[in-house]
Amino acid sequence: MDQLDSILGFLDSKTILITGATGFLAKIFVEKILRVQPNVKKLYLLVRATDAKSALQRFNTEAVDKDLFNCLKAKYGTNLQSFLSEKVTAVAGDITYENLGVKDSSLIEEMWGNVDVVVNVAATTNFDERYDVALALNTFGAKNVLNFAAKCTNIKLLLHVSTAYVAGETPGLLLETPYTLGKALNGAHGLDISTEKKIIEEKLKELSYDDKSTHKSITLAMKELGIQRANKFGWPNTYVFTKALGEMILGQLKGNIPLVILRPTIITSTYKEPFPGWVEGVRTIDSLAAGYGKGKLSCFLGDPESVIDVIPADMVVNAMIATMAAHANQSSCQIIYHVGSSVSNPLKYKSIQQSGYEYFSKHPWINKDGKPVIVSEVKVLKSMASFQRYFALRYLLPLQGLHVLNSALCHAFNGTYTNLNSKIRFVLRVVELYKPYLFSKSFFDDMNTMKLCQQVRENEVDANVFYFDPKTIKWDVYFERIHFPGLVKHVFK
Repeated sequence: MDQLDSILGFLDSKTILITGATGFLAKIFVEKILRVQPNVKKLYLLVRATDAKSALQRFNTEAVDKDLFNCLKAKYGTNLQSFLSEKVTAVAGDITYENLGVKDSSLIEEMWGNVDVVVNVAATTNFDERYDVALALNTFGAKNVLNFAAKCTNIKLLLHVSTAYVAGETPGLLLETPYTLGKALNGAHGLDISTEKKIIEEKLKELSYDDKSTHKSITLAMKELGIQRANKFGWPNTYVFTKALGEMILGQLKGNIPLVILRPTIITSTYKEPFPGWVEGVRTIDSLAAGYGKGKLSCFLGDPESVIDVIPADMVVNAMIATMAAHANQSSCQIIYHVGSSVSNPLKYKSIQQSGYEYFSKHPWINKDGKPVIVSEVKVLKSMASFQRYFALRYLLPLQGLHVLNSALCHAFNGTYTNLNSKIRFVLRVVELYKPYLFSKSFFDDMNTMKLCQQVRENEVDANVFYFDPKTIKWDVYFERIHFPGLVKHVFK
């Protein structure tokens, strides 16, 4: 890695294309660049929409109108829209199509002539997404973005945001190395992306011939197919499987385009900027925190000694921007960055549990009837076997009893039985999906990231603006004073 010049200087007068622009991470990325480098030339934001007007409307509604943009609103006041109209172009498109689904040929030519950096953040992150949807977005979508970047005459870098969990359930220290189709990880012999596409097409054709198929049954069948294919080749869910395939396809087809693959771990609320604790939606571990804080969770599943790898969203964004400045114009380069904490500042699962108890004990959630929810230290189930025993006694046996009673009383409790059965099936499915992360034995090597961090520190201005060293985080302070309060403010309803 060469000497890193000023990151702020790099952003000056640059034109950047960002896919998935209304997603959680992309919005923080866009806001950061506009706030710290107003001299950026242009941000093309690819948004799934029917036309330019609705794309802009969606960006304004889902990004600009949020608290996330409060700092920019305070800075520009009534001039904000004028500033945004000069710097931002919302583009209606979809990465599952050639030329990113952009219909305006003059706009395509404009982007090909002006874009310096392409940042691909578009993805579906649902663990059990329909296989056809996940493969189209996470795998072939990445290929379409690469093809578009290859047509940009000034292209300096393609930054592809992946996930550290492309490693599946591989235990031990996982290195910042690329995966290729010729040497697929997890010993996935016989894995061929075109074959996967044919399997999907055949399954959809088979389902369309079945008169009993409904939209719901087709969706369920495609979800089950995704999990089945992921498991066959050693991945725990459809999301990480199709993201891994996306990385492989990029490595195979990149040609001379400088490529950075950035693999964040579990992304949490902002650490500092634009303000501490901004988060949107219930994200991975936050489903547990929300259930606990609202008094709906009586137990935690997970090894208390397991290291859970989390990283604040603004640190991920800062690392993204630093990699752009570090690797632009490095012809043929391909480098991987793990952006996480499991090696540099490991966080144990039991620490999050303790912080949750500390926070919600002192700041109880007030429920709809105005009463505070009193939390207690919950029962921790340290293995899947203990979970299955607990669940059987607490839920499955009562369900069986209700089934017998329902039958004896001429199905008088049909609604209750069906509702309880549905909830139990949902819990079991969620547990199965999250199991790899609750009992993780993986640690993500971050040597490349730490080297980059050291280079950024050499420029005092950049060091303050583009911080991403996880060693600076005190986890109990972060969760109790930043993350949980942010979760309550922005997500709890």
